Amino acid sequence: MTDFKLITDAQWRERLNDEEYRVLRQAGTEAPHIGEYTNTTTEGVYSCKACNTELFRSSEKFQSHCGWPSFFSPLAGDKIIERQDLSHGMVRTEVLCATCESHLGHVFSGEGYDTPTNLRYCINSICLSLEEKPIETATDDN
Repeated sequence: MTDFKLITDAQWRERLNDEEYRVLRQAGTEAPHIGEYTNTTTEGVYSCKACNTELFRSSEKFQSHCGWPSFFSPLAGDKIIERQDLSHGMVRTEVLCATCESHLGHVFSGEGYDTPTNLRYCINSICLSLEEKPIETATDDN
């Protein structure tokens, strides 16, 4: 098993194209409304482009019209790291992949979206890859 935290900067540059490297490894942001997954409704699981860790399900994706894919919850809390980001004169919460510590985007709360968590995980499309597959939903046995 690869320990992605030990991969050197030069190795990341070999593994990722220039734009992927800029966003995933340098905490960049892709331009709004251009990402591959911004408006997709395809059923499946979204994984980290850098290490292939499963991060989000399509069943938690929603249309926020912000310009980037939005999710109201990650696949599991241990799949991501959330940390304070004070860049660009703002206070935000950065979202990183827990496996490889690549930048994914930011999470915002209290924006009034009609979601179960009142959270918006605003994730750069370029940080994700989508595996199309049916998402199992819990069934009520009562």
